[in-house]
Amino acid sequence: MVLNASIVVQIVMAILMLGSFISWIMIFQRGFSLSGIKRDSLEFENEFWSGKDLRKIYAEVEAHTPEPIGMEHIFTAGFKEFTRLRKQEGVNPDQIMQNVQRSMRVAVSREEERLEMNLTFLATVGSTSPYIGLFGTVWGIMNSFRSLATVEQASLSIVAPGISEALIATAMGLFAAIPAVMAYNRYSAQVEVIMNRFEAFTDEFSGILNRAIHTW
Repeated sequence: MVLNASIVVQIVMAILMLGSFISWIMIFQRGFSLSGIKRDSLEFENEFWSGKDLRKIYAEVEAHTPEPIGMEHIFTAGFKEFTRLRKQEGVNPDQIMQNVQRSMRVAVSREEERLEMNLTFLATVGSTSPYIGLFGTVWGIMNSFRSLATVEQASLSIVAPGISEALIATAMGLFAAIPAVMAYNRYSAQVEVIMNRFEAFTDEFSGILNRAIHTW
């Protein structure tokens, strides 16, 4: 039925198949990526609250992680700015904390971009695929009814094959859209949970550094 469809319907089917294939790749990629970030952030958070010296944690992260991500990125961004300003003489403690918080906010923003990567594509596939499939269906049905003009006596056996071929486009649109929408909703909820943990860690770490200004 796919091979016997019109060229327009075949193009629509090809677009839907390509969109579905790419969305499944991104679904697995995002799933593994978010799971890894959650796992690494939990491990780092346990180490952070274990009572180990922050300078030692920072040295370990810098030595073993060329490009920190997740909570480690927020920690290193804030602690690096803190130690840099602490070495300068005559710097106001309030100014130090403002710069530290600004550095951590930038890190949080970059991590949010990392977490939301490819989610826009999944949302686009989920919202547009049914309409693309519907366009192919409408076009196929138009061709089916147009073919009735070439026969003297219309019957269901003449129209039904063309309509069934056209409905494949709708089915393929739904096949592409449903997993994309489900993945988008699931991953968006996970991103929100992770970002809440990042924000909470940023506030707690800011409080620790604020107290450490007068002790280190």
